[in-house]
Amino acid sequence: MYTVIIWCLIALFLLQPGLAREGAVFGIELFTEALLPYLLPYLILTQWLLRLPGKEPKKRTGTYWKTYLLGAFGGFPVGAVSVSHQVRDGRLSKREGALLTAICHAPSSMLLIGYVGNELFGRASVGWLLMAVIHGLNLIFLLILSIRTTLHPEHRQASADIPKRKTGSPLTESLRESSQTIVLVATTVVFFSAVGTVAADLLARLSPLDIQTAGMAVFPLFEMTAGLQTAHDLFSGMDLHAALTALILSMNGLSIHLQVAVIARGAGIRMRWYAVARLAHMVIVPPVFMLLLSIWN
Repeated sequence: MYTVIIWCLIALFLLQPGLAREGAVFGIELFTEALLPYLLPYLILTQWLLRLPGKEPKKRTGTYWKTYLLGAFGGFPVGAVSVSHQVRDGRLSKREGALLTAICHAPSSMLLIGYVGNELFGRASVGWLLMAVIHGLNLIFLLILSIRTTLHPEHRQASADIPKRKTGSPLTESLRESSQTIVLVATTVVFFSAVGTVAADLLARLSPLDIQTAGMAVFPLFEMTAGLQTAHDLFSGMDLHAALTALILSMNGLSIHLQVAVIARGAGIRMRWYAVARLAHMVIVPPVFMLLLSIWN
């Protein structure tokens, strides 16, 4: 199955090299203008902070909340990076890592307020409201996990049993790992933007849809930021724009899911709970956001 898909993509890229290049350039512009300025500084700082020597929270739930504060507000895939680092260091079990990877997953607060709120809607308040709904649902999940852990505590691995890894200084290690994550994000964004552009053109040729509507049908599945921009171009000023924006932010797209999967699998973290949480966000976030937005307005 995968072999057939890959060969089909290769054939499409060979038959439409100009279109594939246009999609790749679009992905590069999205990454450099909408993602990199918001992601890189926060990613380096959180990874640096995680590596600084200091006392760990005495209670297990304290580690959960610290991880959420460091990971969830930095955007995709900072949460997965923070959780996987602690799993590899033995501070979290793989089961806890799977649950926290699902919970510590949200768009960057700077992206929501700066890009979505100010640039796409012209109002920072829309970004703030989206952030409140998304993090509100995540915090409910985190509270449930904290209560369950308090009632049924897991055995915590003694520090002497945790294998020690030879590392450099906290800053150099954070720079090294952050650079690897940035390369992963850039690669997936550019690749899926190119795939989405070619797929949208193919859909427009095979159906009565025009190229913009075909792009709206395709881009959110592959690359979230491209989907957000396309929704803005087509539906700006309409109520549908807000609903689609909330849905696209909940879906994330294959680009982000692949980033999280690569990072999580590197620490042996399973993705089942992550998939469940994303489905919950798709069902809950858009209607709650639209309800609150109607009250807000």
